[in-house]
Amino acid sequence: MIPKTSALCALIVMGALACVSAAPAKPQTVHPGDVWPDDKGNHIQAHGGGILKQGKTYYWFGEYRAQDNEPSLRYVGCYSSQDLVHWKFHAPALKMAAPENLGERWVLERPKVFYNAKTKLYVMYFHLDSSDYSLARVGIATSKHVDRDYTYLKSFRPLGQISRDIGQFVDDDGSAYLIFEDRPNGFHIAKLSDDYLNVEKEVCLIPMHMEGGAVVHYQGLYYAIGSALTGWNPNPNKYATATSLSGPWSEFKDIAPPEVNTYGSQSTMMLKVVGSKSTTVIFMGDIWKPKTQWDSRYLWMPLEIGDGKLTLPAPKVWTLDIKTGEALVGG
Repeated sequence: MIPKTSALCALIVMGALACVSAAPAKPQTVHPGDVWPDDKGNHIQAHGGGILKQGKTYYWFGEYRAQDNEPSLRYVGCYSSQDLVHWKFHAPALKMAAPENLGERWVLERPKVFYNAKTKLYVMYFHLDSSDYSLARVGIATSKHVDRDYTYLKSFRPLGQISRDIGQFVDDDGSAYLIFEDRPNGFHIAKLSDDYLNVEKEVCLIPMHMEGGAVVHYQGLYYAIGSALTGWNPNPNKYATATSLSGPWSEFKDIAPPEVNTYGSQSTMMLKVVGSKSTTVIFMGDIWKPKTQWDSRYLWMPLEIGDGKLTLPAPKVWTLDIKTGEALVGG
């Protein structure tokens, strides 16, 4: 039998631990454009990336462009976080040689990962290309594990069309879509097949020549953003809105003053964070450094969004409370 005093102490300790575990997480600070260290102290290598949320954990996938990469291989970085600020490095989720005799300077860009609940597979899409960008296909790799062991499956041109920059979108009802740039025709939004291993049908073709495509659904409206075709050089990213993914879409407008060229960045995703008090939509952009790609930075900022308007504020330090969903610029 436990003495009453010991039992009382045990209850006090348990109560204290419960209070600690129940305490809300503090808002965390984001520094746009700075070196963003992972848990090992190394700058995060997840360029042109996307976010997949599983439970309370966010996984950030992107181009892993470390200086010591083997030149003939391509890597996809994977990091995990529960607050979107502090990131744990996982070994590259994909490490691959050219799958189709593409030569040493072959291209793997903008990896995006979906989780298929029916097949219980993680499905990674990426832009696969030759050094002269003439292949223009999507590649697919799959894994049973979110953070590792992705195996190349195949490549194809979605809907039989050229595909270079790609984006991902999962709607509030769980439907999964691939966004891709088809230079002769425009900006495609296409629904994935039930197993996510193919593109099932065209939902909309927006006749705008845009890359870095991203879509978010917010308060009953769809917002699409993209950048002009200027390679590594930044340009004024633009947005349009629609009540349905199939359109019609509004006229495209600048997300920031055109002279700032999206503050030197290019869109890759819009991430919606739904909290207990608020919903924040984060603009995820890349500040590319083509001559020192491993040092390319990230511009993440909460968007001013609603009622058909979308604005990217000038980069400033800001805080995010992952539980409440509240963002405070300058906090």
